[in-house]
Amino acid sequence: MSYNRKKQPEQVQRALLECAAKLAADHGIAGVTVQAVADSAGVTKGGLFHHFPSKQALLDGMVDALLYKLDAEIDSSIAEDPIRYGCFTRAYVKSVFIGRAFGFETPWSTLFMAVISDSALRSRWVEWFGGRLERHKTTDDDQTLNVVRLAADGAWLSYVTADSRVAQLELEALKEHLLALTEEIQ
Repeated sequence: MSYNRKKQPEQVQRALLECAAKLAADHGIAGVTVQAVADSAGVTKGGLFHHFPSKQALLDGMVDALLYKLDAEIDSSIAEDPIRYGCFTRAYVKSVFIGRAFGFETPWSTLFMAVISDSALRSRWVEWFGGRLERHKTTDDDQTLNVVRLAADGAWLSYVTADSRVAQLELEALKEHLLALTEEIQ
C-alpha cells in the first residue's frame, strides 16, 4: 500500500527557508548545508532541490524572505509614525532594537550574519537598503539620520560580537537616545 500525502509546496518552501534561517542564525552561513536544511525541514535533498535548484538559490530565497519580513515591519512602523521627517530611520532603529535579546530571534540576526559572510547576499542587502534610502529620500536624507542608522547597526554588531552582557536598560536608553536624535533635526 502506497502512502499518498497531500502536496503543499508553499508550506514546504516556507519550512525550508525557516530552517535555513535558523541554521544560519545558530551556525552562520557555513552551517547552512543542503543536508542540514533538508533534515531540519523533514524533506529529502531531492525535495529541497525541487524548490531550490542550488544552495545559493536557497540562501537567496532565505535573504529575500527575511527582507520581506523586515520590509513589512518597517512599513508598519512608518505607517504609525505621525512625524514624516526621519520616519524610515526611526522605523529602522526600532526594528534593530526589538526582542528580549536585542535582535536575536528576529530577521536581523540571520540577515546580518548572512550579509557579513557572503558577498552575493551582501549585494542583495545593499540593493534593498539603497532602494529604501531612495524611497525615503525626502524624509530621511540627512547626515545625522545616517549617523543614527549607522549607530544602530554598530550597536547591534557590538552586542553580538563582543558585549552581549550589556544590560537591557542600557540598550533601551541607547534606542531612546537614537530615536530622539531623529526628532531633533528638522
